[in-house]
Amino acid sequence: MRMALYILLGLIFILGLTTWIVLQRPAFGNDPDKNRLQRYQSPQLKEGSFVNAIETVVMRPNASYWQLLRKQFSAGKREPARILPVKKEMKMPVDTGFHWIWFGHSTLLFQKNGLSILLDPVFSQRASPFQFAGSKQFPGTEALGLEDLPAIDYILITHDHYDHLDHGSILALAKQEKIRFIVPLGVGSHLEHWGVAASRIQEMDWWQELQLEGQLRLVMTPARHFSGRGLIRNKTLWASYSFLWPDQKVFASGDSGYGPHFREIGEKLGPFDLALLENGQYNEDWPYIHMMPEEAWQAGRDLSAGHIMPIHWGKFTLALHHWAEPADRLLKAAAEADSVFLSPLMGEQVQLSHEFPRERWWQ
Repeated sequence: MRMALYILLGLIFILGLTTWIVLQRPAFGNDPDKNRLQRYQSPQLKEGSFVNAIETVVMRPNASYWQLLRKQFSAGKREPARILPVKKEMKMPVDTGFHWIWFGHSTLLFQKNGLSILLDPVFSQRASPFQFAGSKQFPGTEALGLEDLPAIDYILITHDHYDHLDHGSILALAKQEKIRFIVPLGVGSHLEHWGVAASRIQEMDWWQELQLEGQLRLVMTPARHFSGRGLIRNKTLWASYSFLWPDQKVFASGDSGYGPHFREIGEKLGPFDLALLENGQYNEDWPYIHMMPEEAWQAGRDLSAGHIMPIHWGKFTLALHHWAEPADRLLKAAAEADSVFLSPLMGEQVQLSHEFPRERWWQ
């Protein structure tokens, strides 16, 4: 018995040591320490961890992790059976009016009057701390790379999950010394760990705002989600963004379950000309941290959005649904409402003042 106990303790020690060594990889980042958290005066920070405005659990009550694992291996093929079509339209238009480009999942480029803003840049092959394991980008989407981007002024991050805060992309982009980073509270700790100077980073809380280049009022707005890149959760904040130009209002949701915050944002800052809404990687076992497509459409209506475009899909398989299901379900919801559904190709330049892309390319 004593020998068996020694062997068990030895295995536990080896497992713990191996886990510790793995977590030292730079891609895992570095959560803010206790002293840094104490500097934040945020209503969202409770006893050293960030919380949602309403009670939110990651998994539904009575959800079985074993059943979820079984479904993961029995769900069948969920990736595209063909190479996905993309475009490469990165050149700033002559009229310099507002336009945007979607690179798949939640990566977006906004440009107006010479100002370029990149949201949640993920250009690595996998949304993972390891580039040899994890969900791999769909065939065709790798054609859009960092080398295709124009010069960037600001990088905005919604939260620190791997499919939104990508270590490799940040390292590459940070070489452009003029880029400034705008992130939720705590996320700056990851960037500093990766060598980004603190002077280039602006951390913000919900409802705080900045005036960028004298032309854009940028407001960090609430979301309903969670955070964490390792074993510990919620040491950094998650958020959405509202882009308020004098003649245009745009909302980008980041990751968020459905909740009353959408209506609150719409009432305070809307109506919005465009809402880019999370629509993908959902599941009945985690219904509070991601939206079903029908909820995403309702969120757009809560925001009083004239145009709705789905994001958080089209590039990675991070849930059990078929890759194209989010767009099909959202399109069906759109047919029963009065907002305009947008479905551009990845890499396609879109302007609200022009004819909208109508091609159902995923079908």
